[in-house]
Amino acid sequence: MTGNHRNSSITRRRALAVTGGTVAAGGLAVAGYQSAFAGTTDTADPAEATVTASAAGTGACMTLMSSVTEGPYYLDGALVRKDITEGKSGVPLTLRLTVVDATDGCTPVKGAAVEIWHCDAWGYYSGYTTANPGGSAPAESEDGSTANDSTYLRGYQIANANGVVKFETIFPGWYTPRTCHIHVKVHTGGEKADGTYEGGTVNHTGQLFFDDTIAEQIFALEPYSRHSGSYTVLDDDMVYDGGGASSGLLTLQAVHKADPSKGYKGFLTLAVDPDAENTGAGSGGGGTPPSGAPTGEPPSGVPSGSAGPSASAFS
Repeated sequence: MTGNHRNSSITRRRALAVTGGTVAAGGLAVAGYQSAFAGTTDTADPAEATVTASAAGTGACMTLMSSVTEGPYYLDGALVRKDITEGKSGVPLTLRLTVVDATDGCTPVKGAAVEIWHCDAWGYYSGYTTANPGGSAPAESEDGSTANDSTYLRGYQIANANGVVKFETIFPGWYTPRTCHIHVKVHTGGEKADGTYEGGTVNHTGQLFFDDTIAEQIFALEPYSRHSGSYTVLDDDMVYDGGGASSGLLTLQAVHKADPSKGYKGFLTLAVDPDAENTGAGSGGGGTPPSGAPTGEPPSGVPSGSAGPSASAFS
């Protein structure tokens, strides 16, 4: 871990190509970019065509995504919606994720439900707003938003014929002892009902990660800068295993190269097995969390997961 977000070195665990404001990460980057923007109505920025990972080689998307723990902050009943911000302040982030079947030639998984959830700019999760994010941060209630404390920054989208989903959200903050991340689940076989997604099977539970250099730039901006303390870089994270895109490392495109506050577009291909079932237990050990790690009681009815104060309980 490093203090004040200042360790942004690129190490042997991160195979990244940084070109023209774009971070292209690992084996699925190019395939993920191409499919993520296919079948959408909006026109891709010409600058986005500069993604140049060597992943264009054969069989790249055949690598199954790494499954990891769902962590302690999961809540059932997230809403089906594209915009999950609910007025929460932060740097805009557009996520385009593509679900493909790694067991069937990387064909799109039409109708897959992709569910994401993440913390706000100060490290708070909806449903757990009294949990301490570590370091020094304002109270969650001080952000001035009118967001619902049980639903903000959580949601589902249903994949189109190209396997693509799109979310409008904000760049997540951080909490001790984790690096910046977004949780993700892929469901199949269920259906939209009463505004949420019900039934079916969870095929994949994972997390999406961010380049340290970009995270450092974001955390120097308001409102992120009001959360001070030690931010965990990718190499020190207890969940990220250094596998690049197959481990959830996003490819990021700046909306405006000279001004990170304008936001980012992030994309990734989620190569899953639609016939598999994932319990959400996953992996993600990494030692005992330091003092000041998030604490707090979940709302009633929340799955408790595995017992004990393991590192994955703070994921």
